[in-house]
Amino acid sequence: MLKAPTHLLYLHGFRSSPQSAKARRLAGWVARHRPDLHWSCPPLPPSPQAAVHLAEEAMRGWPADARAVIGSSLGGFYATVLAERLGCPAVLLNPAVDPARDLAAHIGEQTAFHDATQHFWFRPEYVDELRALTPAAISAPQRYFAVIAKGDEVLDWREMAARYAGCRIKLLEGSDHGLSDFDEHLPDILHFLRLHE
Repeated sequence: MLKAPTHLLYLHGFRSSPQSAKARRLAGWVARHRPDLHWSCPPLPPSPQAAVHLAEEAMRGWPADARAVIGSSLGGFYATVLAERLGCPAVLLNPAVDPARDLAAHIGEQTAFHDATQHFWFRPEYVDELRALTPAAISAPQRYFAVIAKGDEVLDWREMAARYAGCRIKLLEGSDHGLSDFDEHLPDILHFLRLHE
């Protein structure tokens, strides 16, 4: 049985930010219902190695048995890396399964979704970093809860479901990559994390 976390980390996706709708919705819920919960949602650097290092630093000093991570898309991949390294529970929202393959087509200058004035370079070596970070397997399926949308227009839901086979999965018939119906799934996420309203 998972213990309710006292510390919660949210990791956004590629070209996203802490300004994403899901991150803001969760931050708002925490502020209203669980102000005692330590919430962190840092902006992640483009380098995957640096992003995972930043996330590990953010969790340094957090109680090992009372920390959890939520990740969306590329952040879901990072959350899986952390869950495997640290043994913490992870909620995955349309998680990237093979970002080294998928993001190889996005090398070059990129624009942030939530601020068109923000540009960054996605470098060829970042693909190698993603490959190096990829966990060999899911070692403890009970630690994971994945929300996967069949209507995801970016990632293949079958690939996500296969990667997290044996884990708790909420498979949505429709929806989209950004989970625009996120509010409908928040109760299940809170239930998994034992953060009931």
